[in-house]
Amino acid sequence: MVPNGLTVLVGGARSGKSDLAVRLGRAWDGPVVFVATAERLDADINARIDRHRLDRPAWPTIEEPIELKAALGRVAIGALVIVDCITVWVSNLMRAHRTADEIIGAAHDVAAVTVDRSGPTIVVTNEVGLGVHPETELGRDYRDTLGWVNAAFVYAASMLSGGATGSPR
Repeated sequence: MVPNGLTVLVGGARSGKSDLAVRLGRAWDGPVVFVATAERLDADINARIDRHRLDRPAWPTIEEPIELKAALGRVAIGALVIVDCITVWVSNLMRAHRTADEIIGAAHDVAAVTVDRSGPTIVVTNEVGLGVHPETELGRDYRDTLGWVNAAFVYAASMLSGGATGSPR
């Protein structure tokens, strides 16, 4: 069962986060909407998108690489929403030349919308800060920004359960 509010599925690449989100969606006794953040940029991502589509039911899908807040506003009241994935969303925002502060602010805005929804929201994201220290400045900026974004979502989810103290960045 998926509780109302925000559930954050975080883990490493290929750890089964998306599969778990789909299993939770299949178990939901109501409508499910899938929000996909990936864009068809090359052959590899095209294959990944196609594989993900085959692995999930024929749920209504909103393809939104940038404006997640607006996408969530288009979802029917009470529907379970699966956002897959925050990791790609952050990359999209960086490619769109958004600053770290703008991205983190957008994450707080999106997380607030998920908390205010009448139905549950599941967001999928990767943990990239436990691996090798990125060699490039861009890699370090991405790791740090995604870490703050993940913290914003986890903080919002923990506020619902009464477990949060303090405030992320």
